[in-house]
Amino acid sequence: MVVGKGEKLHVMYRSFYEKSARRHFVGEVIEVVGAICRLEGYAFIFDDRKGEFSRKPEKRITIINVAESGYVSNVISPNVVISDVRYRYIQDVGLVATDGKEFTLNINEFGARG
Repeated sequence: MVVGKGEKLHVMYRSFYEKSARRHFVGEVIEVVGAICRLEGYAFIFDDRKGEFSRKPEKRITIINVAESGYVSNVISPNVVISDVRYRYIQDVGLVATDGKEFTLNINEFGARG
């Protein structure tokens, strides 16, 4: 087993084409079989017009294979409240995913800016 039920993940979907929508997902593993995970949480989509990631307001469930090459997955602290996670630009750092408390994940190396 790669991850366990109850763990929290920040997942970035790899873009295979230049104009592909950039999507991220932050959620909690609610079921897992091998590397296939059912996650409950929030989707973040890059808005080209605004030049920033926007969180979809509704909670959703997604299924991913964390061992698949199409995803970059990061295990995040179990203390993070998923609904508190937002994207912010921090001077001299760049784009981060943060809960505004203890969790901050620098995601600049994944092409956050257009």
